[in-house]
Amino acid sequence: MAGAGASALVAGSLPARAQNFPTRPIMLVVPFAAGGSTDIVARLVGAKMAESLGQQVVIENRAGAGGNVGSTAVARAAPDGYTILMGTISTHALNPAILKVVTFDPVKDFTPISLLAVVPNVMVVHPSFPAKTVQEVIRVLKDNPGKYSYASSGVGTPLHLSGELFKSLGGVSMNHVPYRGAGPALNDVVAGAVPIMFDNLPSSAQFIRSGQLRAIGVTTKERVPSFPEIPTIAEGGLAGYETYTWNALFGPANMPRAVVERLNTEANKALTDPNVKQRLNDVSAVIVGSTPEALGEHVKVEFAKWGPIAKASGAALE
Repeated sequence: MAGAGASALVAGSLPARAQNFPTRPIMLVVPFAAGGSTDIVARLVGAKMAESLGQQVVIENRAGAGGNVGSTAVARAAPDGYTILMGTISTHALNPAILKVVTFDPVKDFTPISLLAVVPNVMVVHPSFPAKTVQEVIRVLKDNPGKYSYASSGVGTPLHLSGELFKSLGGVSMNHVPYRGAGPALNDVVAGAVPIMFDNLPSSAQFIRSGQLRAIGVTTKERVPSFPEIPTIAEGGLAGYETYTWNALFGPANMPRAVVERLNTEANKALTDPNVKQRLNDVSAVIVGSTPEALGEHVKVEFAKWGPIAKASGAALE
């Protein structure tokens, strides 16, 4: 996907009616609290889009139910392009599989606009854990079934299910220890209370560099430019393993094509800005930029991949 690059702009001049859009501020709903990686991406891209659109892009943090509250609000909004969503793997691949009450369809109830960026995860262990490679981790876990645990940011989160995918593909057993957020989980892994964690790379980076945590592998298909020395889990011997978090723009279903194209063009254009590129690189985000069609296919693939894993994990959210 990264190969598509932020240069994947909609070709040709846009219809005149799209040139008249927008005539008032656009609300970009972030379905999580302010300050997280999704919020950071939304504010960076939204501010740059506003410059080209000639209207404010107002960020509204509407958190709740793992992103379900804000996502539902956008799905039910008027499909005129003035209310859009910063969606993630949680809102469009995980929540529909683990929520006890599903209030939207991740495919039918949204109009894809652009896949903006992906953020790698990383498998880290406390230095006392007796393994330095993926294969050594698998051997230790197979030799000691049920002995070791892994921490996550909570039940049903991408970090939890990254561990479940590792267990499934590796044929190993680990106990899941959910926390109320990645920060407390990471603190306990650094302290040695729990030996293993799948974490967002940006938050583990300082501990990897200081030697307080040992990086086993990044979870993306390719190595990460900010840590080229860390192999991928797949190249470490677990073929087919790939997880990451992602951020993408969506609108309500049935948005006018011309409006979608205008938003797609400006979003992808924002990703080429040097400041935006640098800020996203600082948090180890890999810029993508895509067509609406490519994002639509991405959601289908992600939902098909993670739905069975989420259900098999037994994770459930109210």
